[in-house]
Amino acid sequence: MIRCWRLDDARQSLVLGSRDDCLAEVVYWGARLPDNEDLETIYRANELDVTGGMLDANPELSVCPEASRSFPGQPGLVLRDGSGAPLLPRFRFSADTGSENALSLSFRDEANGLTYTASFAIDTATHIIEARAVLETDQPTHLHWLSSPVFPAPQLSDEMIDFSGRWCGEFQMNRTPWSPGIRSRENRTGRTGHEHFPGLLVPCRGATDTSGDVYGFHYAWSGGHGMAAEEMPDGRRQVQFGHASGTETAPDTRFETGSLYAVYSCDGINGCAVAFQRHLRDQIVTFPKPGRARPVHYNCWEAIYFNHNLPELKALADEAAELGAERFVLDDGWFVNRDDDTRALSDWYVDPRKFPDGLGPLIDHVHRRDMSFGIWFEPEMINPDSDTFRKHPDWALGDGDQILGRQQRVLNMALPEVRDFLFERIAEVLENHPIDYIKWDHNRVLPQPDAAQTRGTYQLIDRLREAYPLTEIESCASGGARIDFEILRRTHRVWLSDSNDAIERLAMQHNAAIFLPMAVTGSHVGPRVCHTSGRTIDIRFRAWVAAQRHMGFELDPRELTAAEASVLKDVTRWWKDNRDWMFNADILRLESADPAVIAEQQLARDGDRFVVFAGKQQSSQQIAPRPLRLTRLNRSAMYRIELRNRGDAPGLSRGDPLLKSAGMTVSGGYLMNHGLTLPWSFPETMWVIEGKLA
Repeated sequence: MIRCWRLDDARQSLVLGSRDDCLAEVVYWGARLPDNEDLETIYRANELDVTGGMLDANPELSVCPEASRSFPGQPGLVLRDGSGAPLLPRFRFSADTGSENALSLSFRDEANGLTYTASFAIDTATHIIEARAVLETDQPTHLHWLSSPVFPAPQLSDEMIDFSGRWCGEFQMNRTPWSPGIRSRENRTGRTGHEHFPGLLVPCRGATDTSGDVYGFHYAWSGGHGMAAEEMPDGRRQVQFGHASGTETAPDTRFETGSLYAVYSCDGINGCAVAFQRHLRDQIVTFPKPGRARPVHYNCWEAIYFNHNLPELKALADEAAELGAERFVLDDGWFVNRDDDTRALSDWYVDPRKFPDGLGPLIDHVHRRDMSFGIWFEPEMINPDSDTFRKHPDWALGDGDQILGRQQRVLNMALPEVRDFLFERIAEVLENHPIDYIKWDHNRVLPQPDAAQTRGTYQLIDRLREAYPLTEIESCASGGARIDFEILRRTHRVWLSDSNDAIERLAMQHNAAIFLPMAVTGSHVGPRVCHTSGRTIDIRFRAWVAAQRHMGFELDPRELTAAEASVLKDVTRWWKDNRDWMFNADILRLESADPAVIAEQQLARDGDRFVVFAGKQQSSQQIAPRPLRLTRLNRSAMYRIELRNRGDAPGLSRGDPLLKSAGMTVSGGYLMNHGLTLPWSFPETMWVIEGKLA
């Protein structure tokens, strides 16, 4: 007997099938199939032949491949019973439930007392498929690995693209050729991690940023994940994502994966990017005040670090307001005895030495300058040199002789008393001060990965969100080490990187936009001499790179010359004038003929306007600029094009290309087929081109 199911949107179809009540498998995922497609035929057409040296039939590449079926690759489930003996499940169909856009399939192993459920839902507006797996057991069981529902990878793909990184170097793209065996990545840091962002792209042969078939995946979990992209001996390919193996440290009767978000694109990496951006912004993040424009931030960290004093903070607030800031964020150093990074974490009381009258005078001053007020916390961490640790050393996670990170240990968030303590301390600060923003930091990895730690953090944030629904939260973890769709279900902004180096940021923002929209991606104008790279970077480049995302400043504004302040005010005004439509814009990667140029096009949701940011990281190999082709425009429509910052053209730009001196009106077809010819420029500069329907 063959059972089949399908989910569709306007772009794609997902077809699953099961024979003889075995676990279902994805037998088709790709371009939309006709409504009258015979699914049983699709199932049977997907079957592979067998030959010498093979089993008499091919084991299913099911949503949870079973070792008991002689599956030749990595199984989707590895577990032991209460005594520690391995279990080899043999699931059989139990039930299916669903609606037009959702499907849930349950399978039962009576002999071992196990129930496995795979759930799928397709968002017809964003084209994102959400898949989850749940395992329920009759008796407490030890889980080592549970994959979210397994997807096949396409055969006509030569490589996969995943993402690595480091502190101040997040979202680096890696291209790995497909070959027999496993591309296995496991993040055991206990947080999403700089090192292994849980994303994967599988482009089919010939796919580019703007064209071709690409399959995209993101695993939404903040506690460390595992990924396996495997080509098996028979040539079939599978993609598995789940919590990092062995992180369910206690036996239990119910286990659940995070959501695996998957999408098929027929127009290159951009098709995946637009789907992920829209789904995150429109379906996952819940902004406290949805109609409020994203405010320009000022964060005082790189201006004063721990040296908090009221007169200087007021002076910084005055300068920031003059530049155009709308939110003032008081970073690390405001709580008792916090004079450096070696002490006082978890002692969340306002320091009377620095603020003898509390935070009220500073907040009042900030409000008088028409800025809202935000504050820094690092709730999950504790310094051994703190009153809280001396009182509750048992609250710290891991052994006492562990290696410290930034002089700190991690609180055990699985303990209800720890969560209660943190809620009370944070709530006391929020109750007594008009604070509308928390920068929530996480500056070290866990001593050992533990899924209960992540669930405890989720519970604390959920409780705070319920109690303070108008307070916005930013997820920061030494920069971008906790960025994923599940933390963003609870937060509203991410700090992409501790690097404010505009050259480094340009590339990081470009790659991160495959998953993240402008609305949630913080980007700040850093100091003239970058504190993390030592580079000296012109204010124009720094300002325009920050203006690509949710803009802010993180410098000492008193260092600015009058000319630099004028530039920053100008770019900030431009960002404010455009932020409302850019909030909902699609960020599209442009394929630059010059590898020195990283370019993107932010296209309004209705397509009537766009802005192109063309950043030049280094000197070009050729002497004259090459045309830059745009994308996703109306081929027959006419667009008015203006070079917003033509005044930045250097003296060595001696010619007179049209955009350098005037605007022009051209067709979408011209812009996509030939492209824009821009003036010559130095490295570490940005051209900003605005386009509107004529």
